[in-house]
Amino acid sequence: EYTFKGQTAHSAGSPWRGRSALDAVELMNIGWNFRREHLRPSYRVHYVITDGGDQPNVVPRNASVWYYLREIDYKHIMDLFDMSNNIAKGAALMSNTELISTRILGSAWPRYFSKPVATAMYDNIKEVGLPEWSDADQTLAKAVQKEAGHEEPEGLATEIDTLRKPLPEKYNKGGGSDDIGDISWTVPTVTLRFPSNIPGLPGHNWLNSIAMATPIAHKGAVAGAKVVAMTLVDLFTDPSIVADAKKYYQEEQASKMEYKPMIRDEDTPAIDLNRKIMATYRNEMKKYYYNPKKYDTYLKQLGIKYPTVK
Repeated sequence: EYTFKGQTAHSAGSPWRGRSALDAVELMNIGWNFRREHLRPSYRVHYVITDGGDQPNVVPRNASVWYYLREIDYKHIMDLFDMSNNIAKGAALMSNTELISTRILGSAWPRYFSKPVATAMYDNIKEVGLPEWSDADQTLAKAVQKEAGHEEPEGLATEIDTLRKPLPEKYNKGGGSDDIGDISWTVPTVTLRFPSNIPGLPGHNWLNSIAMATPIAHKGAVAGAKVVAMTLVDLFTDPSIVADAKKYYQEEQASKMEYKPMIRDEDTPAIDLNRKIMATYRNEMKKYYYNPKKYDTYLKQLGIKYPTVK
């Protein structure tokens, strides 16, 4: 998060006496939007203005912008960070303001997962299999997919997918990130995606939240929990998996790159994030907490017939 400091003034009476921190934020955003043309296809840069001033009648003294900088490896992530810092400095110079903070709110190394543990987990995925979806489950899934723009909705998966290798770098076009990546560079790690949601949705969208109140989520979570439990039993009872995981980590992963935390000594934990949002909505959320003593299912508590579709 980049924070700029300027000087207030009356926006109509004497704007020439002010130095707008918001101008610096907007110039930084413009700089990044021009820079995009000259970056690799795998980069991802997005931002939101977290503080744009108080009211239009006052030249903003303070303004902040929060950036996500994503790439597929450590070097290119840090290259983006250096670019971003230079763009911020340039924005401060152009607006005659001061760049007072470049606070890292969070970081996430690209993920590198353990092939031996993944192979063991995949065997358990095949053993557990996919949930038995009802006609109602499939009806809802296809309706939601149609709402998302699918011309031929396929519904919920009925076959286990294959265990695939990571994409070669030339085909890796980037995507999401998670600080589980940092864990994966410290100890052998895998992640498991439960079949608890409807596939083919955009992510971070209201459509993705629909399944959470339905049997789809419950069935998928139960299947996923079984796989996790079975894999843990394997790790406790089969020393060869642990030995192979350690060997793979040391010889195939750690030998190729040294893990260096992206967070600096001066970056304090961002425990303030979402504080205002939660203060506003936490009490409102309580009325929707599930009461298993009173209702057999959450849908009954909500008074929703399953499935409800257009």
